[in-house]
Formats: sequence, structure tokens, C-alpha cells
Amino acid sequence: MSLLRQSLYGILLTGLLLSLSVHAAPARCMPWPAWENYRSRFISGDGRVIDHGSLSNITTSEGQAYSMFFAIVANDRTRFDLLLKWTMNNLARGSLANSLPAWQWGKRNDGSWGVMDDNAASDADLWMAYALGEAGRLWKDEGYSDLSRALALRIINEETVTLDRLGRILLPGPRSFQLPDDVYRLNPSYYPIQIMRRIAALNPDTEWDQIVTASINALLRSGERGYSPDWVLYKNKVGFMPDNEKKALGSYDAIRVYLWAGMLSENDPARAALMKRFHPMIEHIVQNGIPPLEINTQDGATKGYGPVGFSSALLPFLAAHNQKSLLEQQRLRVINAQPLERWDNYYEQVLTLFGVGWLEKRYRFDKEGKLLPNWTCTQN
Repeated sequence: MSLLRQSLYGILLTGLLLSLSVHAAPARCMPWPAWENYRSRFISGDGRVIDHGSLSNITTSEGQAYSMFFAIVANDRTRFDLLLKWTMNNLARGSLANSLPAWQWGKRNDGSWGVMDDNAASDADLWMAYALGEAGRLWKDEGYSDLSRALALRIINEETVTLDRLGRILLPGPRSFQLPDDVYRLNPSYYPIQIMRRIAALNPDTEWDQIVTASINALLRSGERGYSPDWVLYKNKVGFMPDNEKKALGSYDAIRVYLWAGMLSENDPARAALMKRFHPMIEHIVQNGIPPLEINTQDGATKGYGPVGFSSALLPFLAAHNQKSLLEQQRLRVINAQPLERWDNYYEQVLTLFGVGWLEKRYRFDKEGKLLPNWTCTQN
């Protein structure tokens, strides 16, 4: 490893350790080191989130959306505006009100830089609409709020479908997820209930309430054996079926299902049912000490050990189950890990910002999905 890489990794790890060491309660007027290291490593000066772990340093709408959320938690409006501007100019043809953002941007086969796949990713669109709505409320800017409403309506019109015995549900994107024979491919990790509840509250007299209900139903029914799959099929008049093309596995996508559920408000009416449904993940960690890399959601068979980011993602879930010893075990795994080969892994850093940031009480969600940031300092 080059001296430059060692230095950059050292900065990232130092920031993470400083952040974890105060997980019980953030110190007064102390910035968020993990966010500052993340933004310096992954966000360009003009607001593009770069996945350095990918072969061509791609940018995804997911990365832009998550980073907008973190910028609000950090009260970093300058960075938020840069992220928003880059997203609109490069992924959304100039306006999120007029176009869903393309999900992937990078170096194309002809050597030029630009959109590589113009299909949208509805989870990114969801988090983006949420971030804009909460930015409008917290920073008192109606411009953000108007854009949030426009994007939320576009999501309904372009990325949802009404399914028999399920209701109005979010598809993973506008295209490619309706299969032959009236079958649809769904992704349970695209259903963070607190995010959907807030969007529903901000958009009354729309179908968002129906989407919330269907999403809870989908999470419970697709994970009826106790583990969430990355992908699942739904056939009208039949119901949920394992996605054999995806091998019915739960892994890098599904880990977010436990993360979102763990971060639900204690007063959220869906929380108890989701905690009960996915309790088998707790049992697995008790027996094995580390979350699995892959789990067959049909028979519970596992393969490999999940990366440190999986442990970070499970911190809120373990806390919600009051699993104090397991929580400490996974927290220590994050602290003690030195994944030199993964210093540039965007996704693990994101999972850590979500999980560890929540554990530090840097933010919470109330029962209606409102973001409750712990702004002990003002950053611009």
C-alpha cells in the first residue's frame, strides 16, 4: 500500500475511532469527524459522490441521496446544496421536478463522462425526496419543500404499481422490474418505513399512505422465515415467491432492512412486528458472533462473514432488541477493524455513518418519520 493510501486510511480510521469513542452522547460543540472524513474522501468539490471502490469511480443516485441526508444530520448546508446542484445538473436533466435522477454516472465506453444508465433507482429517489422535505423544514426554505413534493409525486406516477392483495407498492425503478406472466421484482431494502411515513405526511391526499401500508406488508411477508431477501418476486393472485435468479439470498441489499427497522421510533406502530419478524438475525449473531455475508432466506443456510459495515448496520437493530452484550461486541468489531483493503469502500462507509451515527444519538426519527438531528454545533 502506498504512503498516500496509508495516510488517507489513517485519517478515516482516526475519525471513526474518535466518533465511536463518544457513542453514548456527542460532546457539546463537537463536529462529526466521520462525516468530515467521508466528505473529504468521497465528495468532490462540486458535489459528486465518487465510489472509489468501483472500477471506474462511478457515481450513483443512492450515493447522492444518502450524502444529502448526512449533510442535514451534520447541519452542513453548503455541502447539501453542492450535492443537490450536481445531482440535478448531471443526473436529472437540470431539475428533479421534471425528471427522476439517473441511477449511474461515470466514464462511458467511448471515454466520455456522463450518464451510464438512465433508469432511476427508487430508493435513492425516496431518500432524496425525504432529505429535501426535511431540509425545507429544518432550514426553513420552501424551495427545498417544493422540490420534495414534486419529486414525491413523480415517484408515485413513475415508480409504483398496484398489486393484487398487496396494494400500491414501490418498484425498484421505472423500467425492467415488471417481468412476464404478471410477475414483479421487488427489493425490500427500498422500504424504510420512517422515510415513507414522513413523505406521506408531507404529501396528504396522495397514495403515499397506501404505499406505507403495502411496504410494511411486503417486509413482513417477504421475510416470513425471519430473514429479508435482497430481491423477491411477487405474482398477482399468487403472492410472494423466492427470486431464484437471485438465489433467494439476503446480503448487501438486505442488510439495510435491519438497519432501517432498528432506527424506527419506539412509538412507530410497525416496529414491534418488524422486530419480531427479523429476530432470527439476532439468534444467528448469538451463535456465530458475526453477521453472515449471505443467508439463504428459504432454509437459513449461511455463507461467509459479513464485512465490518454489516456490523455497523446492525447496531441500531441490536439496540432496539436491547441486546447490550451483542451491541458492544459488534461495536468493538467496528472499532478494532483495520480493513486496509477497504479504506475506499463507499458502501461500508455509508453503513457506518448510518449505524454509528444513530448509536451516537446524532439523529433520531420520531413516530411520524420526522428527522430529529442533534445539532450541537453549527457547520456551514
